[in-house]
Amino acid sequence: MSHGLTARIAHEEFARMIYSLAPMEGLTGSTFRAVHAECFGALDRYYTPFLAPPHVGSGFGKKALKELDPGRGAGLDVVPQLLTKNADEFVWAAQVLADMGFAEVNLNLGCPSGTVVAKGRGSGFLRDLDGLEAFLQDVCERSPLPVSVKTRLGIADDAEYERVLELYRRFPLAELIVHPRVQKDRYQGAPRWEPYGETLATAPFPVAYNGDVFSVGDRDALLAAYPATRHVMLGRGLLANPALARMMAGGPSVAPAELRAFHDKLFAAYVDEIGGNAVFRLKEWWFYAKFAFANPQAVHRLVRKVRKLDEYEAAVARVFANEPFAEVARFSA
Repeated sequence: MSHGLTARIAHEEFARMIYSLAPMEGLTGSTFRAVHAECFGALDRYYTPFLAPPHVGSGFGKKALKELDPGRGAGLDVVPQLLTKNADEFVWAAQVLADMGFAEVNLNLGCPSGTVVAKGRGSGFLRDLDGLEAFLQDVCERSPLPVSVKTRLGIADDAEYERVLELYRRFPLAELIVHPRVQKDRYQGAPRWEPYGETLATAPFPVAYNGDVFSVGDRDALLAAYPATRHVMLGRGLLANPALARMMAGGPSVAPAELRAFHDKLFAAYVDEIGGNAVFRLKEWWFYAKFAFANPQAVHRLVRKVRKLDEYEAAVARVFANEPFAEVARFSA
């Protein structure tokens, strides 16, 4: 078989992959999703930053409704993610979401935040596997929507995942998204692929991978190790390189003018939404976007101290006028 034919078959195989956007609080909300899809094309799926379900009998609050507004995500496949350990509230929220037209609901069992974990939510729920088993039994039976889960391996040790995975395999999950770190890791150190591979090989439901896929090469290495992979969730890598999913489908990397146009649309949308606070929202984005440039620290120095809209706009103009682009944008921790 010729090298060209092999490459074409590989490209076609990759093209059948699902690429989704990770839920990142304050970063990948409805405004970002809409602008990114407009500028770089829609991903296959988007997960909302986690939402607290409303109390039974009540509706989502104003902030959550803005996140769930179908007008902001027209044409996008959006999966709401819930953060809770209360089965009744999860099921109630799932019914509200079903009535709004959503087709799936995701349970957050991955958030490593200390305040979240202390309340037994997010990855903190993995401390109480008996409680988690009862919760999943209940919500999988009663939820009007298919239930997917985004998980970590455990709290402190990878060995915990043997019991965690055994538990998951007993339920009819719509999908299990594995971020192969433990809670104590937060986002440090390399994710461990072996537990993901074990999940992929033994789970009776679809499995997705999330964790440190920052380039096409990272994706290729994952697929070389685990060819059965069919869904890769992108987070920090896509914030640093908004063209990353496009590149994985064989498209071009982000160009300076393209990134500037994306920034300007995103900035204008945030100004319309939150006024002068758009500066602080975009500064969070620049923590990742600076890696599109050859000297990320120079970009950081230009934008880190600005507080007012005019100061911010002047700093961004200097970045795009004076800072050379990286050959390929890639997040670096």
